[in-house]
Amino acid sequence: TQIPAFFHITEASVHDSKVMIEIPYEPSSYYIFDRGYNNFKMLYKIHQIEAYFVVRAKKNLGYKSIQWKRLPKNVLSDASVLLTGFYPKQYYPEPLRLVKYWDEEQEREFIFITNAMHISALQVAELYKNRWQVELFFKWLKQHLKIKRFWGTTENAVRIQIYAAICAYCLVAIIQHDMQLDRSTYEVLQILSISLTDKTHLRDLFNKTKFQNDKERFGPN
Repeated sequence: TQIPAFFHITEASVHDSKVMIEIPYEPSSYYIFDRGYNNFKMLYKIHQIEAYFVVRAKKNLGYKSIQWKRLPKNVLSDASVLLTGFYPKQYYPEPLRLVKYWDEEQEREFIFITNAMHISALQVAELYKNRWQVELFFKWLKQHLKIKRFWGTTENAVRIQIYAAICAYCLVAIIQHDMQLDRSTYEVLQILSISLTDKTHLRDLFNKTKFQNDKERFGPN
C-alpha cells in the first residue's frame, strides 16, 4: 500500500544497524536491508521468530559453501553457506542462503544473504529491488512536504516537522488507497492543499477537479 508501518528518528551519527533492535518484527514478514545492516545477532533474532530477511552482503563476508542449487538466468550462484568469521558464526550458527545476482540494467553484481529457503533466487533479487521504494519515499517527502529545510533548529522542532510530514503523507496515501483513486499521491496532496476550507465531499472533489487547472492556480495570475 506504500504506507509506512514504522519509522524511527535518530541523530545523524547513529549507525543504521543500531536501530535494528527498535523495529517491531512480525512472524512470516519479510525484512529487506541494505549492506549497512549486516548485524548477524539481530538477523538471527528475526530468524528465530520465523520471519524472513534479505540483506545485501558486505564484500568481506567470510563463509564456506555447503550446498548449491541449479541456476536460472542472471543468477550466478545460489548456495547454502555457513559463516566463518569469529563473531558472525557465533551470532548466526545456522546455514544461510547466499545468492549472487547479475543486474543487467545496472551491469553489476549483487550478493544477498537470506534465511528464506523456500523462494526462488530471482524472488530474492526482486525483494531487494523493492527496497528502493523506501528511498523513493524519502525523496517524495523532501520534494513535496517541505522537509529539505527546517523551520527550527532544536531537536524538538525538527522531530515535529518530520512527524507532521509523515502524518500528512500517511493520511494522503490512505485516502488514495481506500478511495482507489486513479491519481498520483502528489496530485491528491495538491488537490487537498488548495481545498482545505472546501466542504465538498472528497469523492466529488476528486471527480470534478482537473489537475491541470489546479496547477494554473499557482501561477503568476
